[in-house]
Formats: sequence, structure tokens, C-alpha cells
Amino acid sequence: MRRLWGYISIITATIFFGISATLDKIMLSSMHPVTIGAYTYIIAGIFLFLIRETPLREHVLNAINRKGESEARIKRNDYLILLLTALLSTVIAPLLFLTGLGDTTAVNASLILNVEVLFIILLGYLIFRETLQLKDFLGIVLIILGAVYLLTEGDFSTILRNVAVTGNFLVMAAAFFWSLDTVLSKFLSRKRDLIFISGVKSSVGGFVLLIIMLILGINTELPLEMLPYALGVSVFSIGCSFILIYIAIREIGASMVGALFPLSSLFGAIFAFIILREPFSIMQGISGIVMLTGVFILYWNGK
Repeated sequence: MRRLWGYISIITATIFFGISATLDKIMLSSMHPVTIGAYTYIIAGIFLFLIRETPLREHVLNAINRKGESEARIKRNDYLILLLTALLSTVIAPLLFLTGLGDTTAVNASLILNVEVLFIILLGYLIFRETLQLKDFLGIVLIILGAVYLLTEGDFSTILRNVAVTGNFLVMAAAFFWSLDTVLSKFLSRKRDLIFISGVKSSVGGFVLLIIMLILGINTELPLEMLPYALGVSVFSIGCSFILIYIAIREIGASMVGALFPLSSLFGAIFAFIILREPFSIMQGISGIVMLTGVFILYWNGK
């Protein structure tokens, strides 16, 4: 029964995370990328700290952690890593993603984010000297093939002139910084109070983006009609997804979670197709399936 809850948790998390590109795309119609990033991460931080101050805290932490496998104390060096990962995952990556999303479709952006897995594998090999099996190279090749088509939209002759292609590459750059955050966050993953760590990361990113917004004189307005979308991204795509992913890791293991989470890109493309009426071509679908297959190969009985 507990394994069933693990699968339900990760599938729910992929749905919550998958819809974020569509909600962000809607907000981009009337808000600056920096403004979106600032408000969504500040709200996510507030949400996580509120959870931490309620009776839910111990229930969530007990669901996430196993006895004897977590560290209660957060050391000085941990705070340095926490600050670095906050800048990577809640400042640099969101700015690149939201800027790129403005120049491409939510369908493409959702599918391209699969390349994050490739970066995680390669960075793990370079930083932690993790071994690569023969099957891993097949998975890497499949991810690259799918990504190349999506990045160029199948037209290599107009790469430098195509605005959508530029947006695709910005989304890929965002995936790199998110992967770097994932790899470095391994140093923090054994801490017990992961709600606090995630809340700090979200809050730091949100306030840094807010400062950038004020310095550059960017419009700080959050239109009332955009508030539901901002809350959706903050509470569900960021806050709830974090909690659900760690519960799933506990119940079904990191490898299975890694294999299933890329389904969020498929859900993302489906949401963009249904809600935004964006085109979803056969070749985009094939490229997405190729990348998902590569991800599945990398994580199945692997990392």
C-alpha cells in the first residue's frame, strides 16, 4: 500500500510540475519574466514556511525521512551550498527559462527540459566520478537526438535567425542550471528539515529577483487576473511537488522517481496543447518519446 502511495505521489508531482510551463506562458502575456519569477518563488517560500509552522510539519518530515538516515544539524558550509543552489535554481534558471519561454512554445519548452537528466548524469560523472554503464550511452544518444530536433525545430539553416530556436536554447540553458542545482543539492539531501531548505531556496531566489526588478525599474504589478496562475505555480508546481517527490523517493526509491518524473514533460506538452491550443506536431511527439525513452534507459535500475 505504501508503494502505491509512492507512485501516486510522483505521478501527482509530475502533473503539478507539468502544468507550470502553461501557467507561466499565460502570465508572460502581461508580466515580465523577472516579475513572474520573483512573485512565484516568494509565494512558494511563504507556503513552505507556513507548512513548517503547522502540525503538518512532523507528518511531512516523517514521511520524507527515514530514522537514522538524516542529519538534524545544518552546518555553516551547508548554508554556503544552500545559497549557491538558491542562486542557480531560483534566480538564474528561472530567468533563462521564462525568457526562453517567451520566444518558444510551452510544448517545446516542456519537452526540452528532459535534457536536464542528461546534464545531471554528465555532471554526476564529472563531479562525483559516478560510473556510466553501456546502457547509459544509449540513453544519452537518444536524449541528444530528440533535443537536437526540438532545439532546431528540424531546420538547421535558420538557427541564427529563428527567434523560437533562440528561446529553445535558453530553455536548455535553464535545464543546465537546474541540473547543476540537483547535483550540488546532494550535499543537502541528507538533512532532515528539507522543508526549511526548500523554503530558504525559494525565498532567497524570490527576493533576489525582486531586488533585480526594482533596480532595473521593471513593472512590479501582479495583475489580479494573474494571481490564480501565480498561486498555482507557487503552491502546486513548486511547493507541493517538492514534498510529493521526496515522499515518492522514500516509498519507491530515487531510481524509479527519476524514471517517472520526466513524464512531467509529456503532461506539460498535453496541457499546452489543450489549454493554449499550441500546435503539437507528430515530429514533436516522436522527439519527446525518443527523449523519454532515453531518460527511462538512464534511470531504470541505474542512478
